Amino acid sequence: MRTTRATTLIGILTLVPLAGVPAGQSVTSTERAAEPSQSKTPVPNHALSGVVKSLDATTLVLTRAGKNLDELTFVLNRTTQREGPIDIGARVQVRFRTEGRTLIATAIRATAPKPRPKGKTLQESSRQ
Repeated sequence: MRTTRATTLIGILTLVPLAGVPAGQSVTSTERAAEPSQSKTPVPNHALSGVVKSLDATTLVLTRAGKNLDELTFVLNRTTQREGPIDIGARVQVRFRTEGRTLIATAIRATAPKPRPKGKTLQESSRQ
């Protein structure tokens, strides 16, 4: 009687880990380890625009227009997508994500400068 119970218990315990796997398929430990990392892919969740104040291989400093002239520093890496000529003084749009207090740029796109308003030019107004 004891051997029958023990055999039944062992049989049930060996089948429990496989209960979630369809027949004919097996799950390896590497597949299990890969699944969580795929679902935690960081997604850019912020976007803003401004003028490039400084730029090097790993950082971008952006000045935002407004009363406070905010400066934001972004970390650039090899996965940061860049579109258009991004130089000092260029207007750009930046998509980024945050990790703690660090701003990580995921995409930078140069935009056309704002058109000047029609009317008198600076030279015409200074002649008067």
